Amino acid sequence: MATMLRYKGEMVVGLLALGSFLPLLFMNPIPQDPAYHQFADMETVWGIPNFFNVVTSLAFVAVGLFGLFSGRIYQLTEASWSWRVLFGAVILVGFGSAYYHWAPGNWTLVWDRLPMAVGFMALFVALLTENMNPKLETILLFPMCLLAIFSVVYWHFTDDLRFYIWVQVSPLLGILVLFLLFRGRYTHQSYLMAALGLYILAKVAEVEDQSIYSITRQTFSGHSLKHLLSTWAVFLVYRMLNRRRIREDSIMQKET
Repeated sequence: MATMLRYKGEMVVGLLALGSFLPLLFMNPIPQDPAYHQFADMETVWGIPNFFNVVTSLAFVAVGLFGLFSGRIYQLTEASWSWRVLFGAVILVGFGSAYYHWAPGNWTLVWDRLPMAVGFMALFVALLTENMNPKLETILLFPMCLLAIFSVVYWHFTDDLRFYIWVQVSPLLGILVLFLLFRGRYTHQSYLMAALGLYILAKVAEVEDQSIYSITRQTFSGHSLKHLLSTWAVFLVYRMLNRRRIREDSIMQKET
């Protein structure tokens, strides 16, 4: 019975992924808004343009290094390569985001979005592998990362954001569905839900860039806050991986 329920759950996740992708084929292209590159805080400090947006980007490098070189993370998972790709991508997000904010434009934005898209897909594959089927990493990690790269390259050459938006949104929705359908093998999954909440707050801060800059009397912008909230979200994922244990009922199920 448990095996049958798991197969049904896997089918639901697969159908939802396909169902979220198909509408993109019938939508009109979504171009990049040129105003996206106009940030509230564009102050130059110590010769660094857009100083706070550049500097806060480097927080990703720090938390990515914590995750990438934490050996314990990779001893208790069937998705070690997916987690490595995630934290490696976070490091590159830090450098890519700093490069983009130093000179905002579509070309520099490519180097911010490429590792970000790969990181989202690596996270999704890691959780699919751990919660659904331990063989999925071998099957999905490489093609999903290629799909992530394609979504950014496609946007760059066609000025169409549809597939990039899907790469960002579908893993987050998929993670929520995973937790509804599957009882994970590991403890401390609340950290991941908190990380999702922080990422949603980060997107709100991004949208309210100018408002937050005005509220703080032009001290700190919403976009800089987005970087810090997103970094905090990744740090919670790192903490989850470091603190979690295999649940006792999961061990008993495996033994029986």
